[in-house]
Amino acid sequence: MASLSASNHVARVLSVANHVADVDASSRIANSWRRCLVNHKLDPARQGPPQTFTEAEVRHAAEPMEETIRLAMPELDDLARALRDAGYCVNLADANATMLFSRLPGEADARMFLDWKIYTGSNFAETFEGTNGLGTALAEAKPILVHRDEHFRAQWHMFSCAVAPLFDQAGRLVGAVNITSCREDLERTAHQLALAVTMQATRRIEGAIFRAHFRNAWIATVPGDGGSGLIAYDDDRRVVGACRSARALLGLTDGMIASGIDVSRYVRFDHQAVRGTDELVELRRADGGPLGQGHVAPPMRAKPLAPRRDAPVDRFDALHRLAGRDPGLIKSVNRLRRIGDHNLPVLLHGETGVGKDVFARAIHAASNRARHNYVALNCAAMPESLIDAELFGYEAGAFTGARRDGSRGLIVQADRGTLFLDEIGDMPIGLQTRLLRVLENREVWPLGALKPVAVDIRLISATHRDLGRMAEQGAFRADLYFRLRGIEVRLPALRERADRDDVIRQIAREEAPNCRLSDEACSQLAAYPFPGNMRQLRHVLRLAGCTAEDGVITDADLDLPPFGGRTEPDLEAAERATIVDTLRKHGGRVTEAARALKLSRATLYRKIKQLKIETAQRGWCES
Repeated sequence: MASLSASNHVARVLSVANHVADVDASSRIANSWRRCLVNHKLDPARQGPPQTFTEAEVRHAAEPMEETIRLAMPELDDLARALRDAGYCVNLADANATMLFSRLPGEADARMFLDWKIYTGSNFAETFEGTNGLGTALAEAKPILVHRDEHFRAQWHMFSCAVAPLFDQAGRLVGAVNITSCREDLERTAHQLALAVTMQATRRIEGAIFRAHFRNAWIATVPGDGGSGLIAYDDDRRVVGACRSARALLGLTDGMIASGIDVSRYVRFDHQAVRGTDELVELRRADGGPLGQGHVAPPMRAKPLAPRRDAPVDRFDALHRLAGRDPGLIKSVNRLRRIGDHNLPVLLHGETGVGKDVFARAIHAASNRARHNYVALNCAAMPESLIDAELFGYEAGAFTGARRDGSRGLIVQADRGTLFLDEIGDMPIGLQTRLLRVLENREVWPLGALKPVAVDIRLISATHRDLGRMAEQGAFRADLYFRLRGIEVRLPALRERADRDDVIRQIAREEAPNCRLSDEACSQLAAYPFPGNMRQLRHVLRLAGCTAEDGVITDADLDLPPFGGRTEPDLEAAERATIVDTLRKHGGRVTEAARALKLSRATLYRKIKQLKIETAQRGWCES
């Protein structure tokens, strides 16, 4: 029956391409289906999960949107609470349709989303997945509801997606808010109502983005778009910004804003506006036509609070918070304090997931380099062929496929700031030699360059490997190891921390702020060894916060897989055995094995090399 239904859907999609269909041939769904068939060359019968990015790739994609995500979270959490009982998953995606933030519904529905990979890291661009709420809303830059069999791919027919695109303070498309339900008992009208709620939430997020960006300006609210049309101007009454809807209502262009057009063309001032109270004012169009009444709010010029004399600001506060009450970490932070701003390299050592990147950022924030860039590269997540160009940069035309204007490279981008190299133990030997030369000469030779570029960086490295032993075995340059190890800081595993109960409670407050832990949940969390450390703890509590009933996280909400307390070498051996077994099951086909292991093909190749799975023994192939 399923295959017959899929065949019927394929026939229906093809009939739309030929303008013979049981749907309105001019509808947005029909137009999207045609794009998918004609422009994107997609197959509506194709099966399989969406493209899913690694955690490092998601973190890289989320960096430009950190402030947007922070401002959006209160609205997203409210939206998730309001729609949870209807089985909706709530996502925030970037403009490329990669989900960067997710809130899953109750446990009964959450499993469906996890099984189908509708969560953080999944990509639903229309060019890959065909017609779907997220991808099509972004492709058209308009809100849309894609209900069940309106999806291009037959396999998504159990889902209904309502999506509103998200625009920044200048009216640029930066992402979208997506809600998806797998409930069969909800009619289209119910999803239309949910779409309206999502659009309202998205407009409020846009308002928060606008007000945060123009916090030092006066802001007038323009009626006509649900109160979300906003225009910002300075003390000289020159327009400095306008949101997308205000631009449309007032006829404002980038050129007019850049020229500093007088806001008096749009706002008829009275004494209340000058005085700065949030009072009604008269607004009008550029042609003089009335727009009605709006509000003017004064700038949020928050004066910096003078530090109390009995409690001076300590730039090492973030590091002390990370150290908590663990004696070893407290000792390490005190050593870092004594080093001060001396340009000693720092080597962080700890298991995967202990928070090495977070600790490195705190070191940067505590230094005299905090005003400059913090640049991070995960040497294990980056393909070997790309690390060289990413790290050292290149001149225009240095190699086939190079950007026309070249690339500065991460080291140069970190000039006067901090460069963080995560999983430095996975850096190829050849690049280790080049990095050592940079540290010794304080200059970079980009690929194809005729002269070096002087740099001043502080280097923080991190690894879960024993670099000392690797240096003895010739797997890591000994001279680079001693150069990196200006001061070594060991970050303990979560199960080793003396203050682990405090840490669990703190992470629970951050990841599930509207929930409390039951005594049973506390006991189970305290007893679990957390092989994935802080990263795993955050994921567990984030999911538990979504599935908890009545704001109480119980042991039933904790997704804690069985773990026998194996050491890290044991885990590597188990991972190696799993990869070899999966490759054998799939006849050595790397692509199929990667899909079964839920890894990207590049990541699987890296692990094959990292775990020393000999090529002579495997005979694997690409397809």
